[in-house]
Amino acid sequence: MAFPFPTRIQLTALTVSAMFFMEQLDGTILATALPAIAHDLHVGTVATSVALTSYIIGLAIFIPASGALADRLGSRTILSLAITVFLICSILCGVAHSLPFLAVMRMLQGAGGALMVPVGRLVVIRDTPRKDLVRAMAWMMLPATLGPLMGPVVGGFITTWFSWRWNFYLNIPVGLLGLLMTWRFIPQVREPSPPPFDLKGMVLAGGGLATLSILAELFSHDAAGWPVLVGLLVGGVVLMAVYGRHASRITDPLLDFRLMRFPTFRISLIAGAATRIAVGSLPFLLPTFLQIGAGLNAAQSGVVTFVGPLGSIAIRPLVPAILKRWGFRRVLMLNALSAAVIFALIAAYRPPMPLWTISVVLVLAGAAQAVQFSAYNTVAYADIPPQRMSAATSLYSTMQQIMLSSGICIAAGTLTLLNALSGQSEPTLNDFSIALLVTGGISILATPIAATMPPAAGADMSGNRS
Repeated sequence: MAFPFPTRIQLTALTVSAMFFMEQLDGTILATALPAIAHDLHVGTVATSVALTSYIIGLAIFIPASGALADRLGSRTILSLAITVFLICSILCGVAHSLPFLAVMRMLQGAGGALMVPVGRLVVIRDTPRKDLVRAMAWMMLPATLGPLMGPVVGGFITTWFSWRWNFYLNIPVGLLGLLMTWRFIPQVREPSPPPFDLKGMVLAGGGLATLSILAELFSHDAAGWPVLVGLLVGGVVLMAVYGRHASRITDPLLDFRLMRFPTFRISLIAGAATRIAVGSLPFLLPTFLQIGAGLNAAQSGVVTFVGPLGSIAIRPLVPAILKRWGFRRVLMLNALSAAVIFALIAAYRPPMPLWTISVVLVLAGAAQAVQFSAYNTVAYADIPPQRMSAATSLYSTMQQIMLSSGICIAAGTLTLLNALSGQSEPTLNDFSIALLVTGGISILATPIAATMPPAAGADMSGNRS
């Protein structure tokens, strides 16, 4: 299929897509490899969860600073540096012979990932004509669906047939290709007179987000007691509150909440938060649900889970036409409702129902996620002035990461509460169904919020002016 935008712009979007894929994949690929890592490094399996949390810490600390750094050093410079750091740390993770060393490298790897995605998105937004932005975003955001779902499948296969170390070596060819494409296709864009860098804001916001991210990760894996979890919650909230006070007193904060004054940005952020909570919970809930509900082993459930991205891939070429026909407002309202229905259908699965029935539902889920990510990530910038794009991408990327982590936390919290009420040590099939209904039901909240969007919002992007 021919693309209406120039080849260079298409290749720019694909370059960013490769970065996005690496960052998303590495967030989940190690989940199935933790027992093998524990055995090889001679530590307990629970202790290896630090390999997951350290990566998230790196993401949380540096995502808020991504836009400001790009404005100062240039987009091509930051992306090249981010890919290089990510690649080197991937290699060092692969050769790690101690858990502390692996954890440090994973944190630095997360820092590289934190700079890749927001800056890459900023480049695409700045470099793509508004009328072509929907199509560019549709393909750039494909890894947002593929990465989390593919991670456990790919990680399980590589760990079983090769070694857990090859989960990191997998990044080498992708990273080298991304680096070459960055040098060739990513423009060097920087602000001529950027405002002073908000170092205090980075410490406060990065510290708060890292603390809350650790909380979500430990909670989802039941890896800490309630005193630790409550302490992390209080610490994270206090740091973010102090940051909010700090941000209100300076002209150019790292995370500028004054951008919420733009209606399309505000609505996209808030409505998107509800749907991202649902999406964030799915990679956490689905594999275990399939294993408990269908009696599948880990490899089999991974194969079933893998059909979801097929729906995403199939719908991507149609996203521009869908938005042109119905517009952002109607599409986002319907998408929120459809997400809730899809989660309810997954929750309703019971053996001996054939596996193809839930596979069809997962294909629909992949298609819905593709439309959702493409639409929200495009219309958010419909009314943002060019000089505020860096700040907007930093805030949007930060909130996106928070909501995806919140989805895991809410799902895990629901299962924990149900276990406590029933007195059982392990969740049952019905418990997983309830958790799916809770997280999926949250997406319904996006419908009335999206309904407040003007009917012609983002018309110059979608082509729909009705």
